[in-house]
Amino acid sequence: MKIRSAQFVVSNSDARRCPEDSLPEYAFIGRSNVGKSSLINMLTERKSLAKTSGTPGKTQLINHFMINEEWYLVDLPGYGYARVSKKDRATFQKYITDYFLIRRQLLNAFVLVDIRHDPQKVDTEFMQWLGGHGLPFAIVFTKADKLKPQAIDRHTDRYIRHLLAGVWEEAPPYFVTSATKQMGKEALLSYIESINERFYKQQADPAIRKEDGKSPRV
Repeated sequence: MKIRSAQFVVSNSDARRCPEDSLPEYAFIGRSNVGKSSLINMLTERKSLAKTSGTPGKTQLINHFMINEEWYLVDLPGYGYARVSKKDRATFQKYITDYFLIRRQLLNAFVLVDIRHDPQKVDTEFMQWLGGHGLPFAIVFTKADKLKPQAIDRHTDRYIRHLLAGVWEEAPPYFVTSATKQMGKEALLSYIESINERFYKQQADPAIRKEDGKSPRV
């Protein structure tokens, strides 16, 4: 997929006020300071589409970006540690939860985790919550440039084994990325493109949807 256009559309704290059209959406979320804004800028080939900051918790609203006039990239507030009050964190969690439960346009979530760290309870619990609500998602390992190739394989294998040792019957799709080295960009965009293609085929021909056995959320 070639990103021809990427533009900011709207920020808000209420899922009911998100764009009303039926274009597919892909949400990016992770713990604070996981490198989400840098990843979004890398994917879209824009230096400052998403605001980057050394201060965890910078993103505090639901941010919609229109990509190629075909789909939305949604930048969500980070969960977990952030230099904000407990009251504000509770507010973030409320509208993040509402977003995932209300937005029928959401076709896939991307949960970002720092590849350097062991599986964190806050991440795995959030993934379990998504799975329990039937929300499709993929894992995006960030900051892979901080590790050597052999260490990347060890860390991803350990993470997936950890998931499979718990409540998971099979591992979700995952991608290894580095914003500084442009790693994982093509794989991630191709994955989104494949979902979009299936979505638009189903929209054009309900018979395909019935044969496929998968119903889009919108």
